[in-house]
Amino acid sequence: MNKREFLKSAATLSSIALLPAGAWAFSEDKRLRTAHIGVGNMGGEDLKAISSHDLVDVVALCDVDANNLAQAHKLHPKAKTYSDYRVLLTEMEGEIDAVIVSTPDHTHAPASIMAMEMDKPVYCQKPLTHHVSEARAMRKLAADKNLVTQMGIQVHSFYDYKLATLMIQSGIVGKVHTVRAWSPKNWGYDGPVPEGKDAVPEELDWNLWLGTSAERPYKKGVYHPGNWRKLVDYGCGTLGDMGVHIFDTPYNALALDVPMTVTTNCRKPNGFGYPEQNMVTYEFPGTEYTADTLKWVWYDGEGADKQREDLMLPGGEALHDQGAMFIGEKGKLYLPHFQMLPRLIVDGEYQELDVAKYNLGDPVRDYESEGKKHYHQFVDACLGKAETSAPFSYAAKLTETILLGVVAGRFPNQTLHWNAESAKFDEEEANQYLEGVYREF
Repeated sequence: MNKREFLKSAATLSSIALLPAGAWAFSEDKRLRTAHIGVGNMGGEDLKAISSHDLVDVVALCDVDANNLAQAHKLHPKAKTYSDYRVLLTEMEGEIDAVIVSTPDHTHAPASIMAMEMDKPVYCQKPLTHHVSEARAMRKLAADKNLVTQMGIQVHSFYDYKLATLMIQSGIVGKVHTVRAWSPKNWGYDGPVPEGKDAVPEELDWNLWLGTSAERPYKKGVYHPGNWRKLVDYGCGTLGDMGVHIFDTPYNALALDVPMTVTTNCRKPNGFGYPEQNMVTYEFPGTEYTADTLKWVWYDGEGADKQREDLMLPGGEALHDQGAMFIGEKGKLYLPHFQMLPRLIVDGEYQELDVAKYNLGDPVRDYESEGKKHYHQFVDACLGKAETSAPFSYAAKLTETILLGVVAGRFPNQTLHWNAESAKFDEEEANQYLEGVYREF
């Protein structure tokens, strides 16, 4: 079965049980041999954090940029190096125990699926995939093969976010009816499509960087190394970047599934870059922690709406640049992003909180130690010593939710109705954007 057929067969997946603990058990003296696909920028941070675990041996490194690869190889000189992840996985299948995928979004699913088809546990950066169909496929494959998986949303394991989850689920603000979340980041591009082409840098394999995406001429400063998040063919905009982090805690705390409807207010699509400003409104079915339905509104870009009455803070205090507000029947819980305690607001005033009763210990403000937790949790799970807290069974649904908002940006101000069982929109014209065409490369 080729990848396109596999994605189609997985598209109708509606529900999967959580993976069992210790899906892959080792003896106490066993070490974990890791392969890292993408080792520049965030990939370099992932490599640093994974390799900081005492029981990890980095045995393979892969990057389409030779400069990135050389820098990573200096840190791990015993590791074999590759530019093509397909060659790495084929040649080293019997020499690696787990795979870390830290590439641009459009390569997440192709690389992860290939690794999982070889029965390898996978840690994949957020958002899990570039298309909804890929998220469903990765969720199904991980479950079918009973694999340890984790999506790279490090703050999922940070103190403040775990505390906010416990607080919401304790009923501190009662049933939540609205969540508002925002980020001023601008992973969008409203300009013209660049014309012409530039010489590909000697250190870059442009064909491998494009991967399964459509062939396109190289333009300096437009795609690699940093601007791909802004572009439809490779990234998922601000919503797919910061939205995953900021959505994660409310999504987890409220035990949400995928939404019933989504509406995006933005400029008309241009087929190349994402809009620089977006307001995305979701309606979710209710859970035990919400009202009968939940309204969720996301704002991004310079025009992120912070002046709404339900976002006003006590004493005229300025709202933080990024964060989320849970609005419930008994008050509001304000969660700035990031490494700041959640704050309870009742009748327009902050309330004192007794965090001790949530049994998380003292608040932690050390990013160096907090940042490693999520990665080490994955390693320990591979070694049969823990469970991951953001496996693909969870991450795929969160990613699907995010991506439905991205798709809705193709139809500004039009409400799209999502059928979770069929994995289709009622609005047929939107369904073409649930999957992509894989280029042979």
